[in-house]
Amino acid sequence: MTYEEAVSWIHNRLKFGIKPGLERMNWMLQQLDNPERRITCVHLAGTNGKGSTLTYIRSILEQAEYKVGTFTSPYIESFNERISINGTPIPNEDIAELVRIVKPIAEALDETEFGAATEFEILTVMAFYYFGKINPCDIVLLETGLGGRLDSTNVIYPVLSIITTIGYDHMHVLGETLEEITSEKAGIIKSGVSVITGVSQQEALAVIAEEAQKRRAKVYTLGKEFSAGHTQSTADGETFTFESPFGIMENLSITMKGTHQVQNAALALMAVYYLKTYQSFLVKDEDIHHGLKKAFWLGRFEQLSDHPRIVIDGAHNPEGITSLVQTVQSHYADKRITVLFSALGDKKIAEMVAGLETIADHMVFTTFDFPRAISPELLATHCSMEQKEIYQDWKEAIDKIKPILTEEDLFLITGSLYFISGVRKYITESR
Repeated sequence: MTYEEAVSWIHNRLKFGIKPGLERMNWMLQQLDNPERRITCVHLAGTNGKGSTLTYIRSILEQAEYKVGTFTSPYIESFNERISINGTPIPNEDIAELVRIVKPIAEALDETEFGAATEFEILTVMAFYYFGKINPCDIVLLETGLGGRLDSTNVIYPVLSIITTIGYDHMHVLGETLEEITSEKAGIIKSGVSVITGVSQQEALAVIAEEAQKRRAKVYTLGKEFSAGHTQSTADGETFTFESPFGIMENLSITMKGTHQVQNAALALMAVYYLKTYQSFLVKDEDIHHGLKKAFWLGRFEQLSDHPRIVIDGAHNPEGITSLVQTVQSHYADKRITVLFSALGDKKIAEMVAGLETIADHMVFTTFDFPRAISPELLATHCSMEQKEIYQDWKEAIDKIKPILTEEDLFLITGSLYFISGVRKYITESR
């Protein structure tokens, strides 16, 4: 099987949609001799911040010369990056080999009472087999796809769980209230396995505390058991101090911009201290300083160009837009801002557009080739600004706007991560 055939077969599973539940995962993994049981793993759930928190942990542990596997979604630059080791995506030949192994198992599953496996379930099984049998790592950082309790990654028994934040996203699957959504995310909590969280809402924390108490799991909460003090926003990023029961660190720097990134870095630091203390990971202070500074996550307030100044950010829900707005106000308050925005139809569009209006001088709405992408006309109905435009073709919008930008301008492109992935490729290839 070629790589192209393998990826085509994986993508063909998209037709089975999203099917919460663990029975298909358990069945497939059993046929493969349960490779997930061989993996030392940190499990991350949350509405926003999973990818950035994971990246900070990975970068620090890499500096300490550990071999770190990661499983993330969606991809920004290449399909293979979803399964990576030390930031390097899995080679094409390994994808083909994994599909050769997993395909007959998946096809056998199709004939059972459990029904067909989804694309994400197939990818999760591939990741478990890769890290469990083909290319073992010192530790694997595993990001949930959707929710937690019934997410296909939740067959793992980790050494540590992390719940980054809770917000209103994927409500058609996870529930309408904060408590319902939190209950799904808190489903990753395992018996006796400690939980680190950046959740701030009291009603959400109460759900996490109740679930953790049932499981006899210790909870470390940002702002309670550990804290991060933001000291300065600079042209290069953010600086902060960190305090926890395991140690205090000052003059820490990150290059990913925004106070929300300080919170993500604090969660990562708490995780690293936990791994040092209870899992015998050897990490020096200099590993932490260098790892934090080197950490970088594609498509998260990423500046693609200086002249003109173009920033992309995958703010795909109201909480993401709030963080984006705060970051722009901290770093680019003196700039004239043009926003190009596209989103999926199952999001809280009115809230997201209203947030962007607080910083935008000019709003541009577009769409992209994706099943749930919303039309620019519908997006624009939520905008009260006079300075707004509609483009059916986002490439045309970029090509029209770029030449008229000056040193006083910031061109901010945001919305769905699937949209940002295409934009990033187009702009970097046309430089």
